[in-house]
Formats: sequence, C-alpha cells, structure tokens
Amino acid sequence: MSGVSPPHEGHRGHTAIRLYNDLAGWWPLLSPATEYEDEAADLVGRLRDATSSPQATLLELGAGGGSLAFHLKRHYRMTLTDLAPAMLAVSRTINPECEHLVGDMRSLRLGRHFDVVLVHDAIAYATAPAAVQATLETAATHCRPGGTLAVLPDYIRETFAAQTDHGGHDGADGRGLRYLEWIWDPDPADDTYLVDYALLLRAGNGTVTVEHDRHVEGLFGRDQWLGWFADAGLSAGSDSDPWGREIFVGVRSGTARRQD
Repeated sequence: MSGVSPPHEGHRGHTAIRLYNDLAGWWPLLSPATEYEDEAADLVGRLRDATSSPQATLLELGAGGGSLAFHLKRHYRMTLTDLAPAMLAVSRTINPECEHLVGDMRSLRLGRHFDVVLVHDAIAYATAPAAVQATLETAATHCRPGGTLAVLPDYIRETFAAQTDHGGHDGADGRGLRYLEWIWDPDPADDTYLVDYALLLRAGNGTVTVEHDRHVEGLFGRDQWLGWFADAGLSAGSDSDPWGREIFVGVRSGTARRQD
C-alpha cells in the first residue's frame, strides 16, 4: 500500500517509508500473494454485484507489490499504478502481463476510462481530507459512466482499535523475514494513527539485521467517506468484509469526466 505520499509537514515523506523503497525487495516475504486469494475472491463478488454492466478493465491506484493484483488479473485486464518504482518492480516479477505505471493517486491522469477503479489499503496514506478527496476525484475521473469504484481503508474511525500483529515468511533463496506490527493512536483527536513495524531480516548467508519503519495513516468516519464519494459523483454504500474491514463501493453515474 504505497500509492499516495503523506503530507511532508508533520509526517514522514513517502521516500522515508522504507518498506516501499530500500526494503521493497523484502515485500514478498512480508505480504506475499498467497495471503490475498480469499480477499480477492470476496472483492470480485462485491464488484460484480454492484452493477449489471460488463467489467473487463481495472485500474488499481496504489497497487504496491501487486499481491492482490496477482489474483484479480484472472478476471480483469489490469493497469497497476503506484508512487514507488521499487514496489512496481516487485509487482512486475509476479504480474508481468499487467501494465505498470508510476503515479500519485491524487493527481494521476491517464486520459483513459476503466470499468473498475480500485484503491486498496494504499488509501491509508491519504492523511488529510483534501488528500482523500483528490484521490476519489482521480478515481472518478478514470471510471467510465456506469463503472464501479471500490476503496478499502484499513480502518475507519468507527472500526479502529489499537492492536499488534506478527508474521513473515522464508524464501527459496535462504532469506527470511519476521515482523511485529504495532498499530496505535497517540492523539485520538486528530485524523491519523501510527503503524510501527519492527523487522527481522535474515540474509541468504544467515546474517540477521533489525529494522524499524513508521507509517502515518489517515482515519476518518463513515459519513465523511460517503460524503466524499457523493462529492465525486459516485453513488456509494459501505459494508464490512469477512475480516472486519469497511469496504466502500460506488457506481459512477452521468457522463464521462474530462481528464485535464
């Protein structure tokens, strides 16, 4: 999830997020495609239920390492965009048949329309209302009339709970990764929360190093989200997926929007 750069003032800039830059090569051991099959199946069903119109093409804003796209590409012709070239390089290794383009989801303009536009958990890096609104405007601009938009923030204000998680995988090349993820909110009165990662990285020769990476992520209420969808010209609703995450699905109405 790395498609929009957090505001530089008061937060770490996008280039400071190490998981999407100098540590990007470890991504397949942190969040591999094997962990996304069930989520992809659930998402495809929701997209198809949203409209009776055909769905052949999909634009993903903030596609990251392409782990979700690996399963979606059997259903759609996919264009994958992300702000981090290192993450797109990871995605190309598992999704060589997909189009990959560098771009910021707040300002990207491809001059094309798609049947489906998807913003997965990369939307978490929109840490201010204006960034969310700009991202939804980008999505609506690329969504054809009658097309579908899905946005999947990790949390909305109503579902947020401080917690920890852990995991990791070993690679065929002898490398290994284990992580501890700590999700917490130092100031419940603002629109952000923090995610701290502690990473144990084992090189092929057995050497182990420890790294820390902090992510600042946005947190907004359900009514705010639905209002922003409406402002972007999208008729939207929300539901909870099997993993307790809010999914917003909207349908684009009216005529195609100009891409200035």
